[in-house]
Amino acid sequence: MRRERVLAVGIAVLLVAATAAMVAVPGVFADGEPEDARPGYADVQEVTIATNGVSGGTVTLGVTSYLQHRGGTSENVTVLVRAVDLDSGLVEATREVGVEEISGDREVPVEVNVSVAREGGYRIETVLYSDDQRVGTVSKTVRGVGTVQAGGRAAFHDFAAGLPSIQYAVADAGPNRTALDVSTYLTNSGAEPTGPVTVELIVRQAESNIVAARTTISVSELAPGETVAPNATVTVPAGYNYYLDAVLRRGGVVVDAARSAANLDPQERIEANTTVRDVGLRVEDFERTGGRDQQQPTADGGATSGGGIPGFGPVLAVVALAIGAAIASRTRS
Repeated sequence: MRRERVLAVGIAVLLVAATAAMVAVPGVFADGEPEDARPGYADVQEVTIATNGVSGGTVTLGVTSYLQHRGGTSENVTVLVRAVDLDSGLVEATREVGVEEISGDREVPVEVNVSVAREGGYRIETVLYSDDQRVGTVSKTVRGVGTVQAGGRAAFHDFAAGLPSIQYAVADAGPNRTALDVSTYLTNSGAEPTGPVTVELIVRQAESNIVAARTTISVSELAPGETVAPNATVTVPAGYNYYLDAVLRRGGVVVDAARSAANLDPQERIEANTTVRDVGLRVEDFERTGGRDQQQPTADGGATSGGGIPGFGPVLAVVALAIGAAIASRTRS
């Protein structure tokens, strides 16, 4: 009987000790839901590119990589983004960012900003590293970076009917000079106002590319979806054909350009995208003296002011030769 009592006391002591150990030392017994013992794995599922900032000469591209993760915990994950110039093939910008540890089956977006020159196009390469090992690569191409604008997007209007973005009318036609009223059409296709923009009009003589006139028009702002038609009057030598070039600037940066043609020579016609031929250009028609237009010669060789002495024409030359021959013949006889 004594033996049974000792055995019962011993069992009771073991139960009390086990209970105390469970309370004092957590984790002695396994949890009901064990941690995922699978290794973590990440891959690049998708890449999107947006503009996150525009300055005078650069644009910041926001490259967002969507990482697909599966399994346990992944540590030491990095995303490298580089921009490669499409024309030269040179790497223009590179940036690498680290990613916090990822666990479980989920998708994680990682954004990296890279700044590139505001011109041309680029191939944007995204490389994913895990434990210093490359595990995924995605490449995308962006073009027309030079036209990227902050806020609204100002550009010369593109008419569906094929009408030119630059149009002109003859405001005044003189014997030697012609005044042209030139207008352009600008449209803001963005969702925000554009801010101030300028349009520089350059009138070039078609055969020589000589700049016959130049002026600048300022536009304070274009509302979203708005189209305006700024205009200016320029004076050029009469009787020639001209290219009408318009250059759109915003914040000192060229964002668009357009060209049209003005045919003032009734015997020759040009178009904005055709090759021209020589029609006997007189450079003196485009000379300026003391900031004023030089007087143009008339058909008889005199100046337009009427105060000059006419030169010898072909008829007078023939008469002079005949008189000289007669005098020489009489002298010999």
